[in-house]
Amino acid sequence: MARYLSPDWVASFDAALGALDLSDAIAAAGAGSLAAADGAFSVAQVVTGVPGPGGADSAEEVRVVLTVADGRAHLELDPEGRVGGTATIVLGYPDALSMARGELDPADALAAGRVRVRGDLAALVAGQDVLAAAAARLGTELAELTDPIDGTGGTGPGTGTGTGTGTGTGTETS
Repeated sequence: MARYLSPDWVASFDAALGALDLSDAIAAAGAGSLAAADGAFSVAQVVTGVPGPGGADSAEEVRVVLTVADGRAHLELDPEGRVGGTATIVLGYPDALSMARGELDPADALAAGRVRVRGDLAALVAGQDVLAAAAARLGTELAELTDPIDGTGGTGPGTGTGTGTGTGTGTETS
């Protein structure tokens, strides 16, 4: 199993997303957002403290972008920040992984100050709705893509179920 947010993991998750027709989920998610109403939006996720090849001692920042258009969702690494997001969420690796596995509610993380959000909040919620629909359709296939985190900040073998990227609502004040 590829480590969560590694290039291999992003490629595997993107391939799984690409196989799905999410037109109905995208239309429903876009109904609550002017920015997402046309079915095209993007959500950037900046995750800090991602274990690098050397483990927790080589932690790095990873930026991924979920792009939704034409009834499909696409996830890509964006280390240079070249792809603009309708909304952006910034959070630490343990919280991102916990959200991806469905173990941490985004609203709870926001309320606790564990995430920062910029941009169109309704688009962020729409992104979460699309990912939730994708997760439901992928079922056990998705479990093979998301690794658990152990108490030392590293990752280990196991299965989880989640949506790949975590989203929440709120505002950033920086």
